[in-house]
Amino acid sequence: MGGELAAVRCDLEDFAAEMFEPFARAEQRRWGTVYLRGLLLDGRRKSVEPMAARLGEDGNRQALANFITTSPWDPAHVRARLAWRMQHVIKPTALIVDDTGFLKDGDASACVARQYTGTAGKVTNCQAGVSLHLGASAAVDWRLFLPESWDPASSKADPGKVARRTTCGIPADVGHVEKWQLALDMIDETRSWGIDVPLVVADGGYGDTAAFRLGLEERGLTYAVGISTTTTAQPEAARPHTPPYGGRGPKPQPAYPEAAKTVKKLVIEAGKQTARPVQWREGSRPGSGRSGLKRMYSRFVALRIRPAGRQIRKAADGPELPVCWLLAEWPANQPEPVQFWLSSLPSDTSLATLVRTAKLRWRIEHDYREMKQALGLAHFEGRTWRGWHHHVTLVSVAHAFCTLQRITRSPNGTAPA
Repeated sequence: MGGELAAVRCDLEDFAAEMFEPFARAEQRRWGTVYLRGLLLDGRRKSVEPMAARLGEDGNRQALANFITTSPWDPAHVRARLAWRMQHVIKPTALIVDDTGFLKDGDASACVARQYTGTAGKVTNCQAGVSLHLGASAAVDWRLFLPESWDPASSKADPGKVARRTTCGIPADVGHVEKWQLALDMIDETRSWGIDVPLVVADGGYGDTAAFRLGLEERGLTYAVGISTTTTAQPEAARPHTPPYGGRGPKPQPAYPEAAKTVKKLVIEAGKQTARPVQWREGSRPGSGRSGLKRMYSRFVALRIRPAGRQIRKAADGPELPVCWLLAEWPANQPEPVQFWLSSLPSDTSLATLVRTAKLRWRIEHDYREMKQALGLAHFEGRTWRGWHHHVTLVSVAHAFCTLQRITRSPNGTAPA
């Protein structure tokens, strides 16, 4: 929206004043607003130097660099205000957890390591950022993932990376934390701001971890999370059985008589004939939907199952494993199901609701693409921990401003799907 920025300059300044109200100094508020303008202006690179060149009389490269890299403002205060504002506008039905890669050529930036990222679809040299979204188009919290090689307390610590912690400004108390735990930490932080959204959606990178699902349950949160085909479970009808006591040794404990099966096997045993068609949204390409766009449509199987595993058994209240939904996508032209989710939504939830909830995450990929291509999410060239968190926070603010402008111009005044 860079070419239209002059027309909405007053709106932007009002929005920036609201977001940056916690800043201690007027200079911070000024350069925060200038940085936002730099992100929103047209241009291929959104790092400090090219933004400064486009900003005219406000293009003070040194002031912008100091503001984003070294100025001691707390991004959590800005994120909280952003969450309050966007919750009121979007009225989100779910918190969505995801992560994205920031590809790097060198190894000097904070937390860079060779690691897998879906951004490249392979193991490569990158940073990994975990984000929490209020439904569509509102990334309100971020964490920079610190690999074990950067953690001096880890057996996998790399002396060279550990030595760079001071230069990168990584706080001494920050160590390696798994992404799923970072996600729970962000959920806790967001709830501490007064954001109460009782449903969490995530992909298999989070859903495959039983501790993440248990953490959501402990917080009283419902979820719909992706899982891999190898996740194991018992059918809903299965019951634990206590073998007869032989009179010697410890008494046998209740156990399921048959081994747990993979979710893929459970769905295949249910049969392709149990799959039902569901349309969960309309896409962006021309098609036969009501709005003239292509319908996003497939066939799905929903089963009530009992997820298995040591952690689940330990957390269970009694010998029976708890019941939840298994959702599987099984397109008509495929010999096997292709995607799986677990959900703790109520037992009377309709198939259409299960599918639409599980598919909510699609929007986040669109948002990442917009933040990277149009707003410079991955263009930060600084190397510090603080600078990275400052930059991604301001990109989220810029993205939220774009969302608000779209809503204002929409005929029905609603957020995008």
